[in-house]
Amino acid sequence: MLDLGTEFGAHVAERLDKERIIWLVTVGADLSPQPSPVWFVWDGEQFLIYSRPGAPKLRNIARNPKVALHFDGDGVGGDIVIFTGEAQIDQSAPPANEVASYVDRYREGFTRIQMTPESFALAYTVAIRVRAAKLRGH
Repeated sequence: MLDLGTEFGAHVAERLDKERIIWLVTVGADLSPQPSPVWFVWDGEQFLIYSRPGAPKLRNIARNPKVALHFDGDGVGGDIVIFTGEAQIDQSAPPANEVASYVDRYREGFTRIQMTPESFALAYTVAIRVRAAKLRGH
């Protein structure tokens, strides 16, 4: 899906590495899109996201696993990156503080929100995996 041999694919890979926030768009009960900014790690095939229990996005995923993820654009209609796929709750995922790539990526973020990796893992206990099926943008 992500072709690193293309200019667009290489640019997306760079953004996946650089960006700290991605927008997870789930489908609400009334079928309206429900965007939520989330922290993530990408393993080359899927996203790993952690959520607080009871969050609306979790109810939305339980009803309809189809989701989209996208980065902010450049403010004038360019630098668009949109993934679509399916989300699932992963009850076998380790807690966030045991995922080294997640802890390394968000070390400054934990400090900014006055948490440690351990306190974050105690609050954000639900792991969401999104398998990206399609990628589009420019």
